[in-house]
Amino acid sequence: MEKAPEAFRTISEVADELDVPKHVLRFWEAKFSQLKPMKRGGGRRYYRPEDVALLRGIRLLLYSDGYTIRGVQKILREQGPRYVMDYESLGDQPAADDAMPQDDPAAGTNVIRTALPDGLGAVDDSLSTVIEEIAICRQILADADRSD
Repeated sequence: MEKAPEAFRTISEVADELDVPKHVLRFWEAKFSQLKPMKRGGGRRYYRPEDVALLRGIRLLLYSDGYTIRGVQKILREQGPRYVMDYESLGDQPAADDAMPQDDPAAGTNVIRTALPDGLGAVDDSLSTVIEEIAICRQILADADRSD
């Protein structure tokens, strides 16, 4: 039986729907103050349809369009959460040949990301995902180091 569109979703359901690990959703919650799922006893998260729409927009900006966490935070500050929720349907996305600033976590500087030749976009998406996962691992290690 499928849930109604307005039903609340668990973190597992949202992670499956967006094809991201649950720990990434928790990480994004810490990075984007606009994400505020309901929490019930034992800390279980329940995501409203608006939360899922915001997460979908964040995922699109990060994974498909190559924005950094800081870049998405800036968009949320300047354009608001509704813009990010509606981002996919806006058709307002940068053209493939537009350059966009992106933080280089290894160098600690900004670099310009340009469109890649045909066939290399999937490789670039994979590398972006790996870089994001490394940033999450660094954060987990830093948090564990502080708690010792």
